[in-house]
Amino acid sequence: MIKKLVLLLLIFILPVCLLAQSTKDTTYKPVDYPSGYTAQLDVVYTKVNGWEGRVDIYLPPNTNKPTPVVINIHGGGWNHGKKEEQGGFSTFFKAGFAVANIEYRLTGQATAPAAVEDTRCALIYLIKNSKALNINVNKIIIMGGSAGGHLALMGGLLGNNHLFDTNCTGVENIKVAAIIDKYGITDVWDWAYGKDLTSKSATNWLGNKAKDSSFAKSVSPIHYVTKNSPPVFIVHGDADPTVPYQQSVALFKKLQDLGVKSEFITVPGGLHGKFDKEKNSELNKAMINFILSLDSFK
Repeated sequence: MIKKLVLLLLIFILPVCLLAQSTKDTTYKPVDYPSGYTAQLDVVYTKVNGWEGRVDIYLPPNTNKPTPVVINIHGGGWNHGKKEEQGGFSTFFKAGFAVANIEYRLTGQATAPAAVEDTRCALIYLIKNSKALNINVNKIIIMGGSAGGHLALMGGLLGNNHLFDTNCTGVENIKVAAIIDKYGITDVWDWAYGKDLTSKSATNWLGNKAKDSSFAKSVSPIHYVTKNSPPVFIVHGDADPTVPYQQSVALFKKLQDLGVKSEFITVPGGLHGKFDKEKNSELNKAMINFILSLDSFK
């Protein structure tokens, strides 16, 4: 009798538990922006085969002077993540910057180079609409962490190279004032097959070109560094178990060898972006100081 009761309870309780799991709360805390700022949410910056790329734009009080803007790109191995998960823009809000927080096509929607194309489209959208948004095209910062760091590097280092701009044409002299790379992937082929740390996220994102080293090179930021590259600020934990720390070391070396203004902060014992509050505060201060030290901000 007891066994029958237990069985009946399982029959009724299990579906309820599964339903609870399937209806997990996916709401996100809204970005907290200062009084006087305005938010334009879910602005469509591009459309590709029925998919709409959206961006949340936070604008400071309108003044006669165009404002700097930070483009933020979420991480997630190119296969997960949402712009709504992002926050912590107070450092830039306090400095009077606008913020554009973007989403892009994930691996399940489209493999490489889709995410790079979307990043470039978002950058081009802001340039095209700079007057309406009152942003300064000479003070665009592009920033991201992990896969977002990779996309920030690609978006900025490509400069006026239109290789991945086929969905968003018509703009010349594309440039950013600086790139903020937080533990980003700099060499996709190495992340797929290298000797340090490898990830299926890389091969999955490369899709049917997973064995094409030339294509992997074409979507790897380290191969776009030149003496004319924009300044780059890099942060990486030396105990990162996800993205090889050595990738940032190699990127910084190449930047330095070519005379590109750059700064590299190593977080001793730091994991994949899981830094404590004090360290994050220190990094944010260093980041804004780096930006304000640029010629375009003087």
